[in-house]
Amino acid sequence: MEGVLFEDVLIIERQIGRKPLGVRRVVLRCEHNFPVVIENECEIDGKPFPTLFWLVCPKLCREISRLEQLGWISRFEKIINEDPDFERAYIDAHLQVRELRDKVVRNEGARQILSRLGTGGIRNLRTVKCLHLHVADRLAGVKNPVGEMVLQMIDRPFCEGDRILCRELRA
Repeated sequence: MEGVLFEDVLIIERQIGRKPLGVRRVVLRCEHNFPVVIENECEIDGKPFPTLFWLVCPKLCREISRLEQLGWISRFEKIINEDPDFERAYIDAHLQVRELRDKVVRNEGARQILSRLGTGGIRNLRTVKCLHLHVADRLAGVKNPVGEMVLQMIDRPFCEGDRILCRELRA
């Protein structure tokens, strides 16, 4: 786990509810200095791992899960299929992630497999696997239109005031 502090690993473990594997670095922190997005290795235990950026912020994950429950995955797929400009931008986001992944993958076999997959292992680049994935990409700097729209839909994506969820996770 290059470039990751031991304390970050402990927090990430509590954020996601299990020991994180293949964490390369924390890409983005919230104003309270807790990890929001991490970058993963593209190979874990010798197997290709297609999710380069992972959203770990529990507050933002909850907000996004709420949108998924309201049917926004299928709504975004409808937009992708009906709006050629949105579709192009969405496919470009997948291609950008492929390019970024290619820079960190070490094994040629894994590289060949990952070169056929979009972000998060998506095979059909016109489908949306989950909204968390696209928000993680957007927050990591990928021009992902789904991630951008999701962020615009959330009034308060991060903890405010005295209730800081990750601070509570430390205990």
